Amino acid sequence: MGVMKVLRLLLAFALMAYSQTRTVTDAEVMRVHRSALLIDTHEDLPSRTVDGFDVGSKERSGQVDIARLREGGVSGAFFAAYVASRYVEGNRSANRALQMIDSVRRDIVARYPNDFVFARSVKDIEEAHRQGKIAALTGIEGGHAIEDSLRLLRSYYDLGVRYMTLTHTNTNSWADSSGDLNNPAVKHHDGLTDFGKDVVREMNRLGMMVDISHVSDKTFWDALAVSKAPIFASHSSARALTNAARNMTDEMIVALAKKGGVVDVNFNCAFISQKSADADARKEKIPRARLADVVAHIDHIRKIAGIDAVGIGSDFDGIECTPEGLEDVSKFPNLTRALLEIGYTAEDIRKIYGGNFLRVMRAVEMAAGK
Repeated sequence: MGVMKVLRLLLAFALMAYSQTRTVTDAEVMRVHRSALLIDTHEDLPSRTVDGFDVGSKERSGQVDIARLREGGVSGAFFAAYVASRYVEGNRSANRALQMIDSVRRDIVARYPNDFVFARSVKDIEEAHRQGKIAALTGIEGGHAIEDSLRLLRSYYDLGVRYMTLTHTNTNSWADSSGDLNNPAVKHHDGLTDFGKDVVREMNRLGMMVDISHVSDKTFWDALAVSKAPIFASHSSARALTNAARNMTDEMIVALAKKGGVVDVNFNCAFISQKSADADARKEKIPRARLADVVAHIDHIRKIAGIDAVGIGSDFDGIECTPEGLEDVSKFPNLTRALLEIGYTAEDIRKIYGGNFLRVMRAVEMAAGK
């Protein structure tokens, strides 16, 4: 038997292993789940705490609180400093970003120091895990928050911000968003402007991760070309499975992976289920996605780009429709079970849940000489 034929057979057997369902015990699920350092790279909890929500509340409103983070085995989370586009008017974006950052530091970490540690680095995340605490990190969602100022960008880094989404749903003055490309009233730039490229370079110099969730395809390609460090998507999914502009094409996913990046899968129904996306486009009631839809996106990214290209960015507390079986942060063990059932190994799951992202974060730190 020729070498190539043997390799094809081995590949076929490997693919079959991932497609078969096996019985998994509760004990195995929890053993594997507890072995992972689970980092959710996008949770919108500060959008609630900034308005007074108590993360220690037992009410179980929303999708994130201390009890459910513990129940779900979450080791660390990026609590998004989300700045809505409305704050652009009147130059209020920086004010809002600072409020959100302060809410992470004061309303979450300082209020519950026995549960959280404010983390700025891979080392901090790992130390928090050793202490049995949850690493609380901050990423800015919406590049308009820097108000076109590299000085503000540097100040955010000093306050602990470790990634920035170049755009939100709105195109800003230096980067195009995927959210308004069909709006003729918006001035677009064909990707990143020269200043936008300077923003990426300065993020590299600082050691701040470049997040390409929400950007236009051309902005993605520009950021990938300019960045000297790996870039990542904090909460995006696969366009091949769900045709949403927010999702990434196979070509984009493969290219990002080749440069060491990670796609952290979003749990929003309209981004992981085509039925949900179609209903959303028609302004109809959105049918619930399923746990299997999340698994399908994870598996698709693995198939085209490898196991090292996948992570988790739920968007909990920033979405209204969550998949059945992944209703909130307490349900992560259900995802562990589903992945084990189709043949993912414990090591695969540890990579998806945090190992891959930590590799990216470490590479960004090293590129900045940290």
